[in-house]
Amino acid sequence: MTSLDHRAAYFAFDLFPSAKGAAVHIAQMADELFTHFGGGLLGVTGGGPLPPRQVEGAREIVRFGNALPNLLDRFEAFSAWVAGLVAEQAGTLELVHVRDPWGALPVVAVPDRRYRVVYEMNGLPSVELRHTRPGVPERTLAKIRELERRCLAEADAVIVPSEVNARAVRAYGVPDEKITVVPNGADVPEPPPRPADAPERYLVYVGALQPWQGLDVLLRAFARLADLPDLRLVVCSSVPPRRAKPLRRLARHLGVEDRVEWRFAVPHADVAAWLRHAEVSVAPLTACARNLDQGCAPLKVLESMAAGTPVVASDLPVVRELMTDREHGRLVPADRPAELARAVRVLLEYPEQARAMGARAREHVAETLTWRASRARLAGVYRSLSPQPLDRW
Repeated sequence: MTSLDHRAAYFAFDLFPSAKGAAVHIAQMADELFTHFGGGLLGVTGGGPLPPRQVEGAREIVRFGNALPNLLDRFEAFSAWVAGLVAEQAGTLELVHVRDPWGALPVVAVPDRRYRVVYEMNGLPSVELRHTRPGVPERTLAKIRELERRCLAEADAVIVPSEVNARAVRAYGVPDEKITVVPNGADVPEPPPRPADAPERYLVYVGALQPWQGLDVLLRAFARLADLPDLRLVVCSSVPPRRAKPLRRLARHLGVEDRVEWRFAVPHADVAAWLRHAEVSVAPLTACARNLDQGCAPLKVLESMAAGTPVVASDLPVVRELMTDREHGRLVPADRPAELARAVRVLLEYPEQARAMGARAREHVAETLTWRASRARLAGVYRSLSPQPLDRW
């Protein structure tokens, strides 16, 4: 399945590349890994026009394309696929970076493995599946939790994007000395030109449309701004139009259908322009277990701040790790449309203060939350696990 011998590998049950934030994260993490090892193997999911294999110098991307209809069957098939790749590379691998238990299990289960393993815990399927697949039986979730526990225990190091994620990992019995927080980052670009089809005055939401993102809360809040007829809400979604059908029905029901503009599968390279020229960026994350218990690291907040745009976001611990209320924007109670609308209205009524918040947010990201800083932390984890000195890399 592969054509090169690799010292490093990164496995993720995620489509790559894609417009989703996960793909942005994977690109940064894998690039740091492969920079240090002079190349490597990236095993991800594929489909559509993406080739099953591509080689870029010493870097090789292979894609799992088995589109089994049952999600749990796909997980098992992906694990078997990763096991085959690891067996092929067993003689040369020194470090393997995994992003989920489906890729981690076949990596940590190899007897007397010679390579070290970094487990990157961005989410716990035993938590997320309750939201994405409510019909999954409790006994299945319990088995997944045990799988997560085993993979976290047998990995040589665990990295997480937030302190909330770190607490979730500690609850599995992972000791502090094994955990490193490597937050998401953002580039701080030069101000891009305004999108040609942008409304004159708009709020912006960037990201996927899962229930925990809270876009339904945002639509209800936007309906409370009906006295601002020139204001539009632009939804820059990373998913195709069919995923938005329930939300578009809600917009119609709320009477805001004509004031909401949908942009689907927006390339990540175009997101900065939409963020930069918005009046306010909104991140209405819900107060659910997915965001509160397992944690997350909302790229939409970081990238809005990097664009110099004030953010109105849910007041959750993961968001407070990134921004400060009234300094970089406004934090409001989650799942409260009235509170969300009020915070947006205040920023619109005081544009000078809003611009100052955006400028401070941009400076904050530039000083402490860049991808360069995050990758430096990740490089430190790799150095701690490598038996070879850094100059060999």
